[in-house]
Amino acid sequence: MSPDLRKTPADTTVARVQKSFATDFNLRSAVHKRRSLGYATTRNTWVRIEVRDLARVDGQGWGLEAAAVLDGVAMPAWLQGVSWIDHELGVMWRADETERVEDKAIKAGGILTVDPGLSESWWETFSTSMNALAAHTTTRTATPHLQPITQERFSTTVHKVFPEMDTTISEWRAAHADLAWGNLTAPGCTFLDWEDWGMAPRGWDAASLWSASFAVPTLAERVYRERQDDLESTTGKLVQLYHCAEILAFPPGYADELVPLAKQNAERLLSELRP
Repeated sequence: MSPDLRKTPADTTVARVQKSFATDFNLRSAVHKRRSLGYATTRNTWVRIEVRDLARVDGQGWGLEAAAVLDGVAMPAWLQGVSWIDHELGVMWRADETERVEDKAIKAGGILTVDPGLSESWWETFSTSMNALAAHTTTRTATPHLQPITQERFSTTVHKVFPEMDTTISEWRAAHADLAWGNLTAPGCTFLDWEDWGMAPRGWDAASLWSASFAVPTLAERVYRERQDDLESTTGKLVQLYHCAEILAFPPGYADELVPLAKQNAERLLSELRP
């Protein structure tokens, strides 16, 4: 199992990346997550270091580098990368250097419960980027929560809560696949963290952000209006149901703020989807 980078020192790895990229890190800028580290550099760029179990090195490549082909999406420019295998730990390390984004994540962790007051220009950039992303095609499969989103996974998740539903997906689009308020910045709109992007059911990103906004109903409504065409397609309705099913399957106390709207929307979707 790969180390938890929130708890395990990675000084040797950090030193290796600094040498490979010929730059120093501002160690006070460090962002520690379970499977990644982030640092601002002395040349005003950003470096993200990720660790993966070798079993998760699946031939899809690395998302940040692969996302460099996406045109028209507000995202940090990818500059360079390096990777290597650590046979002692049984993991692969990857480091990517990107343009540094000065704007902060809208909600770095936890559930968004206060309207962030996003500007009209923010929403314009958001929708333009979403349209541009969906226009791309890729051989990559999206990996939300680190696992490929397949028809089987989709059906299994929905059927745990709504066992009678026909969950056949007919439309697939390129998606960020980890779109949450922690991966969007303000006041300028930038999409962060592209490790999991790939093909997903149509409306995946929109439904993900919409459901993540349930604790602020007016914000959820705005996300819905912005992406209405995707969300009101048959596949989009199924994807909404998927995200509602995920919330309703959470253990009590995990995301209670999201449950009332998840129940309400699930009832609506069931009535619209059933013949």
